[in-house]
Amino acid sequence: MSKDVSAKVNAFMDKVIEKNPGEDEFHQAVREVAESLMPFLEENPKYQEAKILERIAEPERVLMFRVPWMDDKGEIQINRGYRIEMNSAIGPYKGGLRFHPTVNLGILKFLAFEQVFKNALTTLPMGGGKGGADFDPKGKSDNEVMRFCQSFMAELQRHIGPDTDVPAGDIGVGGREIGFLFGQYRRLRNEFTGVLTGKGLTWGGSLIRTEATGYGCVYFVEEMLNSKGDSIKGKICTVSGSGNVAQYTVEKVNQLGGKCVTLSDSSGYIYDPAGIDAEKLAFVMELKNVRRGRIEEYADKYGVKYVNGKCPWEIKCDVAFPSATQNEISEEDAKTLVKNGCKAVGEGANMPTTFEGTQVFLNSKILFGPGKAANAGGVATSGLEMCQNSMRMSWTREEVDAKLHGIIKAIHSQCMQYGREGNWVNYVKGANIAGFIKVADAMLDQGLV
Repeated sequence: MSKDVSAKVNAFMDKVIEKNPGEDEFHQAVREVAESLMPFLEENPKYQEAKILERIAEPERVLMFRVPWMDDKGEIQINRGYRIEMNSAIGPYKGGLRFHPTVNLGILKFLAFEQVFKNALTTLPMGGGKGGADFDPKGKSDNEVMRFCQSFMAELQRHIGPDTDVPAGDIGVGGREIGFLFGQYRRLRNEFTGVLTGKGLTWGGSLIRTEATGYGCVYFVEEMLNSKGDSIKGKICTVSGSGNVAQYTVEKVNQLGGKCVTLSDSSGYIYDPAGIDAEKLAFVMELKNVRRGRIEEYADKYGVKYVNGKCPWEIKCDVAFPSATQNEISEEDAKTLVKNGCKAVGEGANMPTTFEGTQVFLNSKILFGPGKAANAGGVATSGLEMCQNSMRMSWTREEVDAKLHGIIKAIHSQCMQYGREGNWVNYVKGANIAGFIKVADAMLDQGLV
């Protein structure tokens, strides 16, 4: 990057930081996009003159509200709820709800900002948003979770709708929570609409939605490898996390002939050199989805290595799938992966690599699929669920999977179109430019909004 472009990025970021103090994750997400886009903006002054990037970095609407609820002891608890409606230039706001103690304004703004580009890449008409609360479902009874969800939706329902804002699940918001939220929305609004995605199959949900983020991430990595005449078959893969994304990443890698050797949770990681086959994966799904236990139990059952308090990036691999949470791969972790011969990284989580770690991957010129491209399968299938809800019909598993695979191929093609640098593709730049153009052109067409 030239000194002139770098100075413009810094000047832009100074204004963003001044307007959004203390929101480090949001600053990180915006800087990554700004660094990719600034040379492109220099060559396309119409976007600079209309200050499109400045407008995209400012949410259209920020909602923040209290959520009072009663626990099983009869005591009143109070949490804080949020919804960031970031950009609706190409469609209704779309993005998940996260229930976790770490949720705050900065994290949700970063997620909403990323969502704008991710949704644009899917080719579906969806804007970007994100929301949630600093509520922790872990350790809560079903009745406590239900009462919290009902209180949360009592306020949120004023601001969402199938043509306005369509939330989905995220960390801490699975099928149970979506069910309680949808039930309260239906009760208050007296309407049955596709206002949430990730619904149960008997009441408007889509097949493959649960699997979509993990499947999509593996499809994207397979596309990157195919572009080099390679494939996932025979590859050793490390996966972080052990929730929805990680589980179905393992399943799809197995189907394509690869071998996953790690999973993790907030306590540590397991290393199973024999590979996490279908039987072992079924144990993980029961452990995490039903009993809500710790991944260490896998090590006890199968007699494999468990490492407390660390992520699995020290394990040698061909492909890494960070699928847990933001900033889990540090600069040192990235250097270790590259040193150990990692050929490709597919971000199953949202921004799981630090800014410095991303630079290590880009400088080493390995295949690096950023989250806004690699994990877009989840929101893409949410968009397909919205389509099915609008038509009052449902597609087969094979139909949805085929549509998902087609969308991932289209995302990969867009990234290659705008990210090619000689014989190498900078997928970060490609994803940012492709997503930006779609949103920016829509904003220009619609005037000063």
